[in-house]
Amino acid sequence: MSNTAPLTQRNSWKSLQRHYQELKGLHLRDLFAQDPQRGRTFSVEAVGIYLDYSKNRITQQTLKHLLELAEESNLRDSIEAMFRGDPINITENRAVLHTALRSTPDACIEVSGKNVVPDVHAVLDRMSDFSDRVRSGAWTGHTGKPIVNVVNIGIGGSDLGPVMAYEALKSYSDRTRKFLFVSNVDGTDFAEAVQGLDPSETLFIVASKTFTTQETMTNAQTARDWLLKGMQAGPAAVAKHFVAVSTNAAKVSEFGIDTANMFGFWDWVGGRYSMDSAIGLSTMLAIGPANFREMLSGFRQIDEHFRNAPWDKNLPVIMALLGIWYNNFFGSSSVAVLPYDQYLKRFPAYLQQLTMESNGKRVTLSGNLVDYDTGSIYWGEPGTNGQHSFYQLIHQGTRLIPCDFIAFTNTLNPMGRHHDLLMANVFAQAEALAFGKTIQEVQSEGTAQWLAPHREFDGNRPSNMLMLDRLNPAALGKLVALYEHIVFTQGVIWNLGSFDQWGVELGKVLAQRIAPELQSKTVGELKHDSSTNALIERYRSSRQRD
Repeated sequence: MSNTAPLTQRNSWKSLQRHYQELKGLHLRDLFAQDPQRGRTFSVEAVGIYLDYSKNRITQQTLKHLLELAEESNLRDSIEAMFRGDPINITENRAVLHTALRSTPDACIEVSGKNVVPDVHAVLDRMSDFSDRVRSGAWTGHTGKPIVNVVNIGIGGSDLGPVMAYEALKSYSDRTRKFLFVSNVDGTDFAEAVQGLDPSETLFIVASKTFTTQETMTNAQTARDWLLKGMQAGPAAVAKHFVAVSTNAAKVSEFGIDTANMFGFWDWVGGRYSMDSAIGLSTMLAIGPANFREMLSGFRQIDEHFRNAPWDKNLPVIMALLGIWYNNFFGSSSVAVLPYDQYLKRFPAYLQQLTMESNGKRVTLSGNLVDYDTGSIYWGEPGTNGQHSFYQLIHQGTRLIPCDFIAFTNTLNPMGRHHDLLMANVFAQAEALAFGKTIQEVQSEGTAQWLAPHREFDGNRPSNMLMLDRLNPAALGKLVALYEHIVFTQGVIWNLGSFDQWGVELGKVLAQRIAPELQSKTVGELKHDSSTNALIERYRSSRQRD
């Protein structure tokens, strides 16, 4: 929904600009000294997530101005418009209803006058039935062997979500089967995924809404050829080894897949918001329908919290506003997401698409150029690995990089002191970033004067701490939904269209033009710029054909 006044002309924005000038020199050491209970003052707990945001460079006045910004940006109306099914994706005239994917069966959410919830649950039930058959061995391949290898073929949201979820919930997965993921059009990705697999025991999930996505369909055709050659079988074998996540029945059938094994989704589900739709079929095959529904329950709990909780107790809203505070007033361009759980090793990569494809925009909903920064860069790595890599830059570099730490009270793999040491590290890193170590403290330890500046930590580096009980399917759903709604909140305040991705289209179009020029045996006139022409010519002249 568009907002009346331009962002930088809103009273709350101007108040934040003045407030920043007053606060920018204040250190977290001072803030904690002024309020010994600050750790409790700036923390909130909801739906099984404890958020400590006390190590941020804010005061109660900062929070007041940020919450006023949310109000002045009509956030409440925008939230209701999304949940109601209004076409808030205005450039494609679509509703944005990933929240419907985790709705209860008795809910009523209408798009163009039709309740979409029955269709959502019909697909979910079909997925559950199929998963049960594969997992029990009732579904067999062309030769009668059960399926022991599942290969998901997709790209973007059709890959990043399923890969992340599989890795995150591996402890809950069926270990008698292999789950592999192919996305890159680089042939190496496919070759390595199927290395050593028996085609007669392999199931491919081809995930493409239109069944025309270039990378996905190139890999799918290669998979088809590999299967038929490896089994020395005819086209009839395809139907027992391929299923589709798509809405294009004609293309699916043409490929050789039985449309009874096609699982659909809808144009109101964006790719990067689709891991809890049929795109999550590989996830359900891995962890089972019951666990998949537990994950949906976690999503739904955050949805309800986001929709109903007051702003000052609302986890996604608080985190979104803090992100805007650093992005737009401190000039911070990135956010480090640091999960202290090895199972979440793909979570930062998943968030890269969710956040940057959504809010990496330079025009407002009305098509005007923004005059403020949007779309922070999200990146990260699991702790403690990152501590021995890029934390140096966060601690002592010249750039301010806010951090989101994610930790779990209980581990899924208790092994002696491991989890205590892991948790000690996450708490210590947040403490060190906030308070640092003064040069006086360094010198008092007997450090030589010339060396002291190298060992000084200025601190005042902000972070959030997210703590949950343990990483289970519901917890994963909560974490993903949390960041989905952070993205939405920031998009509303920046007045962006967070649910299209036109920025990825131009490269696709040009690639379609260049590919035939690389493959042609005759050299026609190239009509690109001189650099691209030279690169194409060099490739063609040195290419060793298969």
